[in-house]
Formats: sequence, structure tokens, C-alpha cells
Amino acid sequence: MNKIAFIFPGQGSQYSGMGKDLYENFDSAKKVFDKADKTAGRSISQLCFEGSEEDLKQTVNSQPAILTTSMAAYEALVQETGIIPDFVAGHSLGEYPALYAAGVIGLEEIVALVQKRAELMNNAPSGSMTAILGLNREQLDNLVQQASSAGVICAANYNTPDQTVISGETAAIEKANELAAQMGAKRVIPLAVSGAFHSPLMESISGEFTQFVNNTNFNNARFPVIANVDAQPTTNSRAIQEKLVKQMYSSVLWTQSVSYMIEQGADTFIEIGPGKVLSGMIKKISRSASVYNVSDSAALQKVKEAFASKAQV
Repeated sequence: MNKIAFIFPGQGSQYSGMGKDLYENFDSAKKVFDKADKTAGRSISQLCFEGSEEDLKQTVNSQPAILTTSMAAYEALVQETGIIPDFVAGHSLGEYPALYAAGVIGLEEIVALVQKRAELMNNAPSGSMTAILGLNREQLDNLVQQASSAGVICAANYNTPDQTVISGETAAIEKANELAAQMGAKRVIPLAVSGAFHSPLMESISGEFTQFVNNTNFNNARFPVIANVDAQPTTNSRAIQEKLVKQMYSSVLWTQSVSYMIEQGADTFIEIGPGKVLSGMIKKISRSASVYNVSDSAALQKVKEAFASKAQV
């Protein structure tokens, strides 16, 4: 068997009821939710289990909710299987539970850090984001360059070879949406977000976030964290801190991160947290990769069975 990567989803993967099954079936998951509630000073668990779609869409709610569900799913997976990954990575917000899994930041501190991040992003300058499907890298670069005459714009998330999210000032994004359709994009999907995440417009909030990061205890990672900002393995605590701040206003190199892990021998990816968004992306990046997800006890059971049978081969 080759190498294993644990991957963690970001904003957009949330749904009402997430984590409830894990909470009810695994002591390790219950402990995560209970600790997160205490640290946050509010009921993150109630938000996850009973929150409306509208509540969960709000950045200040979705980020701590997804983080907590992902950490609970991770603890349940470890409790049940003992699987140790060769790499961890997360998509945007997902980088935080990845750091938790790698032993970089403790539970209480990471909940506080993500609450601060969500609060800052929620109050960041307004802007827009759009998912563009069906344009290649050269066409996208050309699109961003042309639309930049209307304002700040950049490629924010390289999700799959076929899907890239652009982010920036609304006028520039609107111009890009029109251009993308003219250039033959398969789909142009404006996203329901409150700001231009992963764009230079986020730099204005990064100073305050830097102070918060610097006051948080970071350890060296137990296994390589493939960072969003450069798709490179990182284990040094100081380097992780710097990349985490940079991540707020830089592109998420997800396709490049997955490709790097595959080049290094990863053939098995386990998505840990709500939904299966990343599982779908992995399949579009590599058809041969084995992909599992852990979002509830039934999905976790499938992982247990798959790895038990692999161990017997």
C-alpha cells in the first residue's frame, strides 16, 4: 500500500445536522464538541446539529462549525482505526483541522483562532467570488488580466484542472463573468459569499490576524502539512504561522497540493469532515486515487472495513 493523505474541507461543505451522528456514537467526537462549546462560549454543537442553512451560511458560524465537525471526525477515525497519514492538507479553512491533526495547535487554541479568523473575514471589505468551469490556466490568466482594468481581481482557488474560483472587487468580477462566457466557459457560477476571500482585499485584515496568530502556541507538525499558499510540505512551526497569515489573501493551490501528494506516492485520500466536496475534486484531479470520506459512523465503518481488508492482503 502506498501513502495516505488526510484532507479536510472548507467553507461550503456545511449542512444542518453535521457531526450529530459522530457525537452520539463516539466518545472521542463528543469530547471535541463539548470542549469546543466551552472554548467558544456558545453552543457550536447546537449550531451543527440544529442550525438552519441560513445560520450555517454565515462565515462567523460556518467556520467554527466545520472546524469542530472535522476535528470530531478526525478523533473518531483515529479512535476506530489508528490510521496515521503520510500527509495532511485542508482546503482554505480546512487547513486548520489539518494543523490540529498534525499536532500543531491544540483544540482550545484552534477554536479561538478560527473564531477570530471568521470574525475578521465577516467584517472584511466587500467583494465577490465566482466559480469558472471549463477554461484552462492560460485562458484564466488572460481573463483575470483583462478584468483587472475594472478593479482588483485574482484567481482565488485552483480547485480542479477544470474549475477555478476568481475573487475581487465586484465590478472586476462582473466584467470577468461576462468575459468568461464569451471565452467559452462551460459554467460561470457567482458564489454566495460576503467578501473577496483569498484576494489582496483581505490584506487589510491580515495585520490583526497576525497578532492573534503570534499569540497562539504552534508546535512543529508530526507529519507534513501541504500548505495552500505554495503546495509544499511544511513542518516547521514558524513557517506554518507565516503561511497561515498569507493564506488569507493568497490563492488556494488545491490542485497543485493534491498533485504534489500524488507525485510523492499518495494513492489514498480520506476526506475528514462534513460532506464530500473534496472527494469529488480529488477524482477530477486523479482518476486512479482511492478516495474515502468520514462524515458519519456509516462512512467511518466503510473506511475501517477497507483498511482491514488491505491489511490482510
